[in-house]
Amino acid sequence: MSAGSGIMLVDKAGGWTSHDVVARSRRILGMRRIGHAGTLDPMATGLLVLGIGRATRLLRFVTDLPKEYEATALFGVATDSLDADGEVTGRAPMSIDRDDLDGIMDRFRGEILQRPPMVSAVKVGGKRLHELARRGEEVERPARRVRVDRLDLEGFAAGPFPEVRLRVVGGSGLYIRVLADDLARALGGRAHLSSLRRVASGSLRVEEAWTVEQLACLGEEGRLAEAVLEPAAALSHLPSVTVDDDTAARVRNGRRLPSPPGLDGHVRVTADGRLLAVYRARDDRLVPEVVLA
Repeated sequence: MSAGSGIMLVDKAGGWTSHDVVARSRRILGMRRIGHAGTLDPMATGLLVLGIGRATRLLRFVTDLPKEYEATALFGVATDSLDADGEVTGRAPMSIDRDDLDGIMDRFRGEILQRPPMVSAVKVGGKRLHELARRGEEVERPARRVRVDRLDLEGFAAGPFPEVRLRVVGGSGLYIRVLADDLARALGGRAHLSSLRRVASGSLRVEEAWTVEQLACLGEEGRLAEAVLEPAAALSHLPSVTVDDDTAARVRNGRRLPSPPGLDGHVRVTADGRLLAVYRARDDRLVPEVVLA
């Protein structure tokens, strides 16, 4: 796989926006067509999935993957952004212990309702919430249904302002900062995130990612192809159909294919280990959605 098309995993540093990472990656790779799946806030670190060249069209199949986070929250201290980048808006000691937190966490597993924070990109009345927040406005936000697949309490440092370490796996649209604050609210207080790290999106893990500095070094050495994943591997969560040369030619022309029995939803179509397209199984046919070749 060349550096001209594919999936790249970046370990974002704190203080960078997701757009900063994309802009720097464009300069390193010398190309404009780069996008990302799943925004990370500036304070957050960890896995950011980039699509390069034609593979940007595949990012929608990554965006909705379950994401895993390691989070640390400070209970008893509220900020206007619900994270450490915000201004402190209140401090009130919380007399809770680990058992108190364990006792309420099951309420926040599975499907839950969550109100987007004012610093989010969600639109209300045609305006993005973070734009309103910058003007000092706060508006009513309808709660949305989100999914928490896993919520583990991994550490609890007792004190008037307890420090809580969480591991969370959840679906698209889940705000970890809101989850931490809602946990504290259930115990009579408030909280904000002091750190957040995304460690996985589906089977893609931060251990396989490169820092921006490492990518810059690879670029200087002419080795950027080492950091680019073959899209077939990046979309390993999708079932796969392998085709022969004659059928591959039909795929490249966007032709429909007969569907093997038992397939449902999106399907990778590959030849010689490389991704040609993503099709959708519909009745007894495979219908093209994204053709790369």
